[in-house]
Amino acid sequence: MAKNEKRKGKWSDRFRFAIFNDTTFEELWRIRLSKANALLAAALLLVVTLALNTSLIAFTNLREFIPGYPDVEMRRNILLNAIMLDSLEHELEIRDKYFRDLNDVISGRQPASSVSLRDSTRNYSNIVFRKSSEDSLFRARVEQEDKYSLSAAVMSPDIPSTGQVTTLANIHFFPPVKGIISSNFDTRTRHYATDIVTQPKAVVSSTLDGTVIMTGWTMETGFVIMVQHANNLVSVYKHNARLLKEMGDRVRAGEPVSIVGDSGELYTSGPHLHFELWFNGEALDPAQYVYF
Repeated sequence: MAKNEKRKGKWSDRFRFAIFNDTTFEELWRIRLSKANALLAAALLLVVTLALNTSLIAFTNLREFIPGYPDVEMRRNILLNAIMLDSLEHELEIRDKYFRDLNDVISGRQPASSVSLRDSTRNYSNIVFRKSSEDSLFRARVEQEDKYSLSAAVMSPDIPSTGQVTTLANIHFFPPVKGIISSNFDTRTRHYATDIVTQPKAVVSSTLDGTVIMTGWTMETGFVIMVQHANNLVSVYKHNARLLKEMGDRVRAGEPVSIVGDSGELYTSGPHLHFELWFNGEALDPAQYVYF
């Protein structure tokens, strides 16, 4: 019993820590603590120190001095590289799809991407189409402008496809746009098209009757639409600001398919139409067959 009282007394004993002036012996500061209070104060001081260090490392730039921790510039570069890599993968996927569709068209096959499944969750029987006054006025103006245009004639399906360019002599091509040619067809520079500068937001028309086989966007040429015509003819319209048709749509000669624009990050310096014409898998000079 005496030993227990002795141990209890030691824990309950209070100690005084004081600071005196060495000359005058004046007491300047003192504190009284027991062993339990001293242990509690030490634990509290340790917790406060850890919390302060954690806050400094988490919310200040001091964490950059930790070996192996990336700095602000490195983290920014990592984020930008991840974004660029994701964009590059998307662009490669679009480019591969474009080349697959083009290869199918040249080979006479139907592009796999042109097959679309109907949405079974919607009821299409109750859809009512109404013509707006603006649409009627626009149609009347276009019909009046092209009323006496011979280029709007329908291409005859009886023209033989022998693979010779001379078989196109009897075909009347509708001009996609009216404007000034800014860049001609040139095989030396691999520019297989004619660039036509026209008014901004001008309507781009289909040069012949056909079916839209490809619509999409590429980093180089922006919004692109491709139309398959009879006799193995394919027309391509690039750098559009907006596409008016979707893949699989049937179009007539002179029917609007897109709006002139300046889309794409390469090969463009202003609003214009990049117009390509392909026959039996070979590029033609559109200026020899279409009057712009």
